[in-house]
Amino acid sequence: MQTQLLGIGLVFVAAAIAPLGLARAEGRHHDAGDAIECSSEGYARQRCEVPWRDARLERQLSDTRCVRGENWGIDRRGLWVRGGCSGRFVAIGDYGHSHHDHDGDRDRGDVGGWRPEPSWNQRFSVTCESQDERSNFCQVDLGGAGRASLERQLSEARCVEGRTWGSNRAGVWVSQGCRGVFSIDRRWQ
Repeated sequence: MQTQLLGIGLVFVAAAIAPLGLARAEGRHHDAGDAIECSSEGYARQRCEVPWRDARLERQLSDTRCVRGENWGIDRRGLWVRGGCSGRFVAIGDYGHSHHDHDGDRDRGDVGGWRPEPSWNQRFSVTCESQDERSNFCQVDLGGAGRASLERQLSEARCVEGRTWGSNRAGVWVSQGCRGVFSIDRRWQ
């Protein structure tokens, strides 16, 4: 009986906190396969700090459908959610800084000792467009240490990093009518 009353009390506390836009971010982030729960309470935008370069939605925790690039994403400042998306996210790929494997001789990016040709590291531009305000992902391999930046905005809709555009190792995403030319600085490490 006391356990049931305690559970009911926690529900009331959670219901009282939710309108304040406070978010829940918990989890650990030290090894590959790590997970974190990140929630957009009251449809507010929330950032959850992680050292990951990329993530995937492992399990949706909200009634609101979580769509990458639309109401969740990851950028240089961490994982973000908005619009009621709540989920359990896991790290994929490598982290934002160098890690060594168990023998200390190779970086995690050198799987099996393979490295691309030196010409692989280069700068180039890609155009990525959000048509009809829909989210779009433009696939381009940035590499483990690559970066994308907005070179030229093509749309009337503002392109704001982390809000209407962002990038990860696999490419550039745009949403809410952002259309632009993005400079890709592709780097293996």
